[in-house]
Amino acid sequence: MATRTTAEQGRLTFVQVAIALQTLAIFFEAVTAGLLLSSSQGEVLHSAGARVMYGASMLYVLAAVLAWRPGGGAARPILYASGFLVLASVQVVLGIAHRPALHVPLGILMFGLSVLALGQVLSTRLPERSGARS
Repeated sequence: MATRTTAEQGRLTFVQVAIALQTLAIFFEAVTAGLLLSSSQGEVLHSAGARVMYGASMLYVLAAVLAWRPGGGAARPILYASGFLVLASVQVVLGIAHRPALHVPLGILMFGLSVLALGQVLSTRLPERSGARS
């Protein structure tokens, strides 16, 4: 009996949801970083968002492992997720050390990488048309 490892058309997978949550959490971090400059509540929100972002990164690793395990597919998504967790760890350390010169560019890089990963997992190949126009 064959095991189906692809998602049905129109349904989100655990990996897609995990990357979307991670991307949303990083975007929230960017917004609250701006609030740090103008509001006393900014630090509380940014700190809480950092915890959510780190948890979302761990969830992404778990989702990648669970997606790889049943189908025996490529382990590359696990490497991406693990690399992102390492970046998130460095980001947390830089934030605690109050190193904005490194913390801010790394945050921008992480957001870009997360958006790219999200776009990659959400994109689907369009079926080729049998009757091409000349």
